[in-house]
Amino acid sequence: MDKHITAPITKEVARTLKAGDYVYITGTIYTARDAAHKRMYEILEKGEDLPIDIKEQIIYYMGPSPAREGRPIGSAGPTTASRMDKYAPQLLDLGQGAMIGKGKRSQAVIDAIVRNDAVYFAAVGGAGALLSKCITSSEVVAYEDLGTEAIRKLTVENFPVIVVIDSEGNNLYETAIKQYCVEK
Repeated sequence: MDKHITAPITKEVARTLKAGDYVYITGTIYTARDAAHKRMYEILEKGEDLPIDIKEQIIYYMGPSPAREGRPIGSAGPTTASRMDKYAPQLLDLGQGAMIGKGKRSQAVIDAIVRNDAVYFAAVGGAGALLSKCITSSEVVAYEDLGTEAIRKLTVENFPVIVVIDSEGNNLYETAIKQYCVEK
């Protein structure tokens, strides 16, 4: 089912999304990859505040390429989400509403998604140039020294994703295999 949502995402909206739904996001999302997640984890370990208010935010696991002239961002495809699995449960417990990446997640992340009425979206890998056309602005808001792994605030319009793990723990990667693959 196609759904249109506005970011940030509330728990109420997250609960309406089901594994397999096609979703178009409009609003503000943030980017953060491995190095930014590690730094946020270290800050939290020291008892300090995160550089952004994580509550209800959607974090896109992406490091963009340089922007072409006249564009706010370069190619903006997803990176492998499992690299953030060590850090994701803590951020979800602090109120993060959703994540966008590609690939499977650990059981600890799935448990945190369910515990916090959150959602995990997948963006299509290899389609970074097309995805960048849905990004209308990009601004580094933290960790500029990390270059492409800095935290960016993005404004997106009809950014296409698929719900992979919903707030009930339904996992499209598992159900799709059962539905479409025949064992030999």
